[in-house]
Amino acid sequence: MPLTSSEEDKRIKKLLARYNMVPNLVWTIIHFTPVCLFWYTEESLLPLYFFIPSSFIPIIFKKRFLDTLQLAKDPGIYKKLGVASMETLIQNGVIINKLIKKKFPQYKAVRHNRTSIATLLHTTYLFEKFHWICLVFFLETTVYAFAVNSLVWACSIFLLNITYNIYPILLQQYMRLKLQLFRAN
Repeated sequence: MPLTSSEEDKRIKKLLARYNMVPNLVWTIIHFTPVCLFWYTEESLLPLYFFIPSSFIPIIFKKRFLDTLQLAKDPGIYKKLGVASMETLIQNGVIINKLIKKKFPQYKAVRHNRTSIATLLHTTYLFEKFHWICLVFFLETTVYAFAVNSLVWACSIFLLNITYNIYPILLQQYMRLKLQLFRAN
């Protein structure tokens, strides 16, 4: 018996969630392990009592504010920075979508309707806020590591901040530009 559209959508969502868990876990483990190790080896955890809550300030950022932080209005700038190449290895990225399409050939990551595009736009803002929260925490940790002369840790965490937070923030901005172009067509 063939599946109904809603049953198929549920199966796709479940499979998508399982597939997306892999890049999420991999990237999080790679980037948070050094930060956790740094704090584990630190004598004083007192700064964490300030850093953790203060890093959540970006959660109050409004969409309009995030839009003012947009690097560029031209997707070409993001491509030149290599942001577009990140789409392959992320959740809901090229690899994940190809895997889903193998099992469900009719699957489309972006449906050409207002609801689908609005949902994806909203998701980009949520992901961007998450990475702003992490960016603040990584920056606070970097500054603290410099302050206590842990230069190797400070440099390492600074570089991880670029790959785990700055590039993903730029990726969300790039994806919004692409979605707006998609909506315009």
